Amino acid sequence: MEIDQQTVIEQVTPGTVAEVDNKCWWSVSNYIQWCPTSMYHLKRAESRILKVIKTAYEAKYVNIGKCVGGTENKIWTLMLNKDAEKTPLVMLHGFASGVALWCLNLDTLARERPVYAIDLLGFGSSSRPHFSSNALEAESEMVKSIEEWRKQIGLEKFVLLGHSMGGFLASAYALQHPDRVSHVVLADPWGFPDRPSGNDSNNRIRIPPWVKGIAYLLQPFNPLWLIRVSGRLGPHIVRKARPDIFQKYAGTVEDADEAISQYVYHCNAQSPTGESCFHAMMASFGWAKYPMLHRIPALRSDIPLTFIYGARSWVDRHPGQIIKDSRKESTVELHVIGGAGHHVYADKTEEFHHLVLTACKTTDNSKEVIELTVDEKPTAEEERVHELQTEISQSVLGALQATETLENP
Repeated sequence: MEIDQQTVIEQVTPGTVAEVDNKCWWSVSNYIQWCPTSMYHLKRAESRILKVIKTAYEAKYVNIGKCVGGTENKIWTLMLNKDAEKTPLVMLHGFASGVALWCLNLDTLARERPVYAIDLLGFGSSSRPHFSSNALEAESEMVKSIEEWRKQIGLEKFVLLGHSMGGFLASAYALQHPDRVSHVVLADPWGFPDRPSGNDSNNRIRIPPWVKGIAYLLQPFNPLWLIRVSGRLGPHIVRKARPDIFQKYAGTVEDADEAISQYVYHCNAQSPTGESCFHAMMASFGWAKYPMLHRIPALRSDIPLTFIYGARSWVDRHPGQIIKDSRKESTVELHVIGGAGHHVYADKTEEFHHLVLTACKTTDNSKEVIELTVDEKPTAEEERVHELQTEISQSVLGALQATETLENP
């Protein structure tokens, strides 16, 4: 479904819900459509969540031109404290996410510096152009959209923070535009490790032929296809699938279960061009076709890296350690936050803020120190949980990989 995205600029103060569409949202066609979603519903869901932000912010579409797909594209952007003098922080969300899920972080991170959070092209409220089906071309198109956004905003240099898929894209951007990045912060980044071979996976877990058959049939589909084909059951499926995510916002966002699930649903029930881009870059969902582990050595040595992992996350953190050990002439910090999972920014907000702001302040050449202790040593139980989750994900996803026909490097 193609959304007509007019340029909208909103000066937003805390506690207000901005008007996002002057047209009547209700119509017979909206009522009977298979997926009960629209840009109006997405904006309404986003506004419910952003009411928790205490800092005044500006939200607007940034026109980046026809840099992807041959169509006019706009990137939805939140800007906080943009007149502050310290190094700006730019935030890239993960797969199936959007700017509103940073709501627990924006006030603290923007206290002393400009913060920009964007909906990546193809996700959230941003335009949804068609991306290339080639992994490297799709990645390059996404990087190009970020660079065109930077030009329009007028940033010269900034700290770049990416979570999960956003961490992969932050790394790709830094490789292509090192002059623009002063520090790269990677929060539980996706797409770094090598994928296991099909033989290794089959040794771990025996997959019945009928499961491989289903996996083969499903491989052309985007990861979240079930949400869209489920029609009016889609919101219910989202709410029941990952209640743990919604609980992270309880006590901060009013009716968090409903508000967050509605937002996630409407972010992902729209035209799935961002998903298609991710599908092009991925191999069996769990890995990238071109892992960043082997590409990051080309990153300029004067650009610091900070890895932030959740101790209970399914993401393999060994690549972070390998990169830290191999980049002898560079600054590479690796932190593991105890008690946090993949959504480390929401699980342990204080510890996450401390590590991100510390990375920012190294760029500011500031002598200020945040007095906060971060537990960087996972407990024995957390180590067992992490190893088990990594083993399961590698076994199952690696087995599915054996059914794929991947493009040749």
